[in-house]
Amino acid sequence: MAATASQTVGPFFRIGLEHLYVADLAPRAPAADRIAISGCVLDGDGKPVDDAVLEIWQANVDGRYLHPDDLPAPPANGFSGFGRVATDAQGRFRFTTVKPGRVPGPGGTLQAPHLLVAVFMRGLLIHLLTRIYFPGEASNADDPVLKSVPSSRRATLVAKSSGGGLEWNVILQGRDETAFFDY
Repeated sequence: MAATASQTVGPFFRIGLEHLYVADLAPRAPAADRIAISGCVLDGDGKPVDDAVLEIWQANVDGRYLHPDDLPAPPANGFSGFGRVATDAQGRFRFTTVKPGRVPGPGGTLQAPHLLVAVFMRGLLIHLLTRIYFPGEASNADDPVLKSVPSSRRATLVAKSSGGGLEWNVILQGRDETAFFDY
């Protein structure tokens, strides 16, 4: 018997998922509450990844997820708590949302406001899971998940203020590699 080629994922995102992209997680939220988050996905050589897809999951401003066990009906402001964006030719992405409230974490402690992010791209058989935390958030210091990350790597999970929004980059490998989580 002859060996078969290895299986990889993609680059099928533009073909199969484009109609499922959601770049605005709270389309009818007040303008003052909306936050634009942008950044780049970079490979281990610092080159842009032009075919990545980021899925974003988050709680609403009250710390409730759009799930029957937590928030049984969709809120009137159009909040979905879910987004999916692709990178462009320069590896850039952008989405808008609202800052989530705190949610329960391990041991019943409250977590700092954060977004859950899954990264999909060619060559990954299993997507990468990470988080975006908000800059200047006092509760970051007590977040049980953020505290589980070595202190030298925590900054990779905290967005930076940039103009009228936030900047957060995904670095797949190397010295400034984004902290990723097992699941």
